[in-house]
Amino acid sequence: MRIYTIGYEGATMAEFLAALAAAGVAQVIDVRALPLSRRPGFSKTPLTGALAEAGIGYVHLKALGTPAAGREAARKGRHAELKRIYAGQLELPEAIAQGAEMLALARETPSALLCFERDPAGCHRSLLLAAVAPGAEVVDLFA
Repeated sequence: MRIYTIGYEGATMAEFLAALAAAGVAQVIDVRALPLSRRPGFSKTPLTGALAEAGIGYVHLKALGTPAAGREAARKGRHAELKRIYAGQLELPEAIAQGAEMLALARETPSALLCFERDPAGCHRSLLLAAVAPGAEVVDLFA
């Protein structure tokens, strides 16, 4: 199975949509705990609309997002702390269920996991895939 990831940090909506289209992504799986953004167009409602206009589906899997303490650790560059906090998040029943849902969605439709950080190494989406889809082919897109 192939799963794409994309972070919109520093990207315009046009660049973001172009990167998804070039890769053949048909669905975005938003793995932000809070699907809000200070970047214009990247909060849940306008993002859903822009993706729909481009023919790309949208699914929000909130339980796969990073809790507040993990987001703070990531902002401060404390990756080991983020990893520990996020591992605990993935043990929650709703995260287990949404992890299975994420895999089912990605198996049926070319999908990209969405979060803010451009570099997946500094983002929880790399931790998510390592835990939930260790055998997947991961392709990181850059908008």
